[in-house]
Amino acid sequence: MSGTNGEKVLMKGNDAIAEAAVRAGCTAYFGYPITPQNEIIAYMAKRMLDAGRTFIQAESEVAAINMVFGASAAGARAMTSSSSPGISLKQEGISYAAGADIPLVVANVVRGGPGLGSIAPSQSDYFQSTRGGGHGDYYCIVLAPKSVQECADLTFLAFDLADQYRMPVILLADGMIGQMMEGIVLPPERLLAELPRRDWTVGCMAGTGRDSRHITSINLVPEQLEAKTRARFVRYDEIKAKETRYEYSGGADADLTLAAYGTSARVALGAKKLAEKEGIKLALFRPITLWPFPSEALAKIASNGKPILTVEMSLGQMVEDVKLSVLGKAPIHLLGHSGGVIPTEEEVFAEAKRILAASNT
Repeated sequence: MSGTNGEKVLMKGNDAIAEAAVRAGCTAYFGYPITPQNEIIAYMAKRMLDAGRTFIQAESEVAAINMVFGASAAGARAMTSSSSPGISLKQEGISYAAGADIPLVVANVVRGGPGLGSIAPSQSDYFQSTRGGGHGDYYCIVLAPKSVQECADLTFLAFDLADQYRMPVILLADGMIGQMMEGIVLPPERLLAELPRRDWTVGCMAGTGRDSRHITSINLVPEQLEAKTRARFVRYDEIKAKETRYEYSGGADADLTLAAYGTSARVALGAKKLAEKEGIKLALFRPITLWPFPSEALAKIASNGKPILTVEMSLGQMVEDVKLSVLGKAPIHLLGHSGGVIPTEEEVFAEAKRILAASNT
C-alpha cells in the first residue's frame, strides 16, 4: 500500500477508514453490506486477508456485532461498520459490549432515515450515537470526521481510545464524507507486537492456557450492577475531562457563531468565507467528539450573548446539546435538512444574515 512515507495518496473516505483500521492494528473485522459504506467491507475483504488477519462477512448485522464482541473478548482489536439501519440492528450488541467493558470500534456512514430511508448522506443518527443507542445506562465515545484525512486520523485514534477506556467507540461519518475522494497522508502502520497488552481478556492470551476469566454484561444483584455502572460513569467523567475535542475558527468579535460537524461543518466554513467578502464576521464551532460534547468550550463562546446558528443534516438533534451547553446565555437557531438534503453555503449565509438583521431591529 502506498502512502507509507508521508506522501499524499488519493482515497475515498470509506477506503481511508478501512486502511487506517488495518494500520491501527485491527486484527478482526466482521461486517455486512449496506450502502453507502460498502467500500469499507469490500476493502477489508482483501486487505485483511492479505495481511493474514481475520475477515468475515457475517450473515447479518446482529451476527457481525456479536462476532466483534467475542473477538475482542478473546484479545483481538476488532471492528465492524455499517450504515444507519444496520447500526440500529447492532445496538443490542453495542449495549452488551458497554456492559461488559469490551473495547470495539464501529464505523457508521450515515444515510437518510427513518426506516430504510434513502442512501443519501444524513446526520440523523446523532441521538442514537450520543445517547448510547441501546438499552441501559452507558455512553460510547463518538468521533465525527469532516474530511477524508480525518476519516483516517480518527479511525486510528478510535482503536486507542477503545482500548484505553475499554468501551465502544463510534466513528460517525455521513455518506458524503464516506464517498468523497481527497488527498490524504495515512498514519504509520502499527506493529501488532506494539499494541497495548490486554491482560483482562479470556483464555490463552499469555501462553498459559485457558484461565477462569469470565466476561459478561449480566449481573442479577441490583446493588452490584449499580456499583459497576457507577464505576463506569466515573470513567466517563475522566473521558469528558481528557478526551473532549473541537475546532474553533473565529474570534470574540464574531457577529454570529455557526455550530456544525461533518459535512455540515464544511458547508458552514464556505458560508463563513462568503460572509468575509461582505464584511460580516462569522465564527465556526465544530465538535470533533460528539460524545463527550465540548460543552464548556461552547458555553465560553456563548458568554458574549451573540447568536448561534446550528447547521445540521437533520431536523434538529445536535442543537439539543448546543442548547444544553449554552443554557440561555445566547439565542440558538437551527438550519436543518432531512432525508439526505445537504444545506448550501449560500443558504447558511442567507440564514445568518436574516438572524443578524432580526437581532439588530
